[in-house]
Parts: sequence; C-alpha cells; structure tokens
Amino acid sequence: MKQIPRLRQLEALMAASHYGSVTRAAKELGISQPAVSRLLSDLGQTFGFALFDRRDGRLVPTQEVRFLQSDIQRVLELMEQIGDASQSITERKAGHIRVACLPGFATSHLPAVLAKFLKERPGVSFTIEPDRPERILEWIIDEQFDFGITDGFQGHPAVDSRDIDVRSVCIFPAGHRLEQCDVVSPADLDGEGIIHTRRDSDFFKNLQDAFQKSRTQLTTLVEVRQFTAACELVAQGVGVAVVSELDAEKFLGDAVGVRPFTPSLPHRLSLVRPTRMRPSMVLLEFIDAFEASLDPFRQDTKARKTTLS
Repeated sequence: MKQIPRLRQLEALMAASHYGSVTRAAKELGISQPAVSRLLSDLGQTFGFALFDRRDGRLVPTQEVRFLQSDIQRVLELMEQIGDASQSITERKAGHIRVACLPGFATSHLPAVLAKFLKERPGVSFTIEPDRPERILEWIIDEQFDFGITDGFQGHPAVDSRDIDVRSVCIFPAGHRLEQCDVVSPADLDGEGIIHTRRDSDFFKNLQDAFQKSRTQLTTLVEVRQFTAACELVAQGVGVAVVSELDAEKFLGDAVGVRPFTPSLPHRLSLVRPTRMRPSMVLLEFIDAFEASLDPFRQDTKARKTTLS
C-alpha cells in the first residue's frame, strides 16, 4: 500500500526549502534539529527520491520537490483553513442551521432574532422554510431540518420539544368600541364578527369553550389558518380577533388596538428538533436565543422542557 506523507513532514519540507537549513527549519517549527532531520529522512523514503541537494552549505530543493511545492502549499493552507474553521465552530461562530417554521414567524419575529444572532456570528448561515405544522413535523422526524417552530405538537418519539405558552390578546380596528375596555372578555364580543383560526385547531377549541362558558355566541366572520392573516384582516378594518400577542405585536399602531383577553387562552408554541441527530453547539445557542426572545410574551415565566438541549 502506498504511503501517505504526514502533515508534519510536509511542514518540515517547506520550512527547510524556504530557509535552506535544517537548523532554521527546526527553530521555525519549534522542534529539535534531529526531529526535523528524521521527518525529512522519512519523507524522502515515502516519496522515493532525494529531497535536497547541498550547495555552498545550503539545502536546495531538488527538481522533484520543486514540482510538488505548489501542491504542498495548497495542502498546508487548506489544513490551516480547516483549523480556523474548527476553532470557529468550537467558539460557536460558524455552522449552518436549517429552520422550519410557521409562516408567520418567517416574516414577523424570526428575522429580528436571526439578525441579532448573525451579527455576533458572521460565519453562521441559515436555511428558513415556512410551512404548516404537519409538514414541519414530517421534516423534523425525517431529519431534513435541525430546528422547528410549530404549534399543535402532540409529541413524537423521534422529536424533542420545548413548549412555551404565549399570552393571547384581543385586537380590533382603531376607533372600535373595545377601546373603552381595559380587558376584553367573550361577553364584550357578543354580536361581533370574529376572525379566528381554523376550527380543528386547539386554540379555536379553547376560544369556543370560553364563549360557551360565558353563554355568549361566537359569531364567525372569517376563518384563517394563521394568526398573521387574522391580524392583517383586523388592520384592514374587517373585524376583531383573539390572537397570540407575539403575532399581534407587529400590527399594533394607528390601525390596530389591543387589549388583554380573559379568560387566559395561551397559544402553545413548540420548539422542536430531531431526537436522534446530535445538535451542533451553535444550534443549541440559537435555540436558547430564540426561546429568550419569547420571554416578553410568555403566559408565565417558566417553559415546560423535555430533552431539547
């Protein structure tokens, strides 16, 4: 089997070629002169030809070595780049993270978190793919993505999760009568057309239950898949909605008003990742950073955790 030269041998060869001296090469490499001589002797045997001629007391590379020098230099530079990259990975400053998320996050909350995270880690890159919860779960199970932001997650043996309850609020067009309320309840929404999430969602079922307990009719105006669409419709003056405070944040202003909603109807977000795939250090840092960004919107101060980290 053909022998492969070792990196240290190549470094000795290039140093001796540059300085024309084993003594100078040893000083440059921080090792003893006999050690350099041994490296060069072994490398000569590996190559099968002489490495140097001696002229006027200096080592002069043979034609064969000169022919190889450009390739050896590239190898050494590549190894240095690998060393730099591995150091960046160790310091959590390099890597690639694939994130699957609910569509609203791709445009409302995630970009700001990403911008801050990338500013401190210029060697990190991301892939962001928004889709519905069912697809996100499939991707995480199949290990096509490193991290997912979803809702309605019921648990799966191939998925680790970190669940966070986000406060919900009532939003309405500016100038609406609900501006007179300090807190909005189902009774305050009697007779109002409600923009709400799809009927098979856990959030809608909880909202509907709250209306039934208060003996108030929930009048459907528009049914949507995502809170973001409900917020857009409220901003256009179409109706009122009860949504996650996290989604409502982007729309608050001259066109949209907001009030706390009672009873408490938290929207549960799940931060998920594949169980069987070891997470990179930079991924764990990003998960922590994203979770921390949700702190101002938490229903309480503690998130239920499993084995995500």
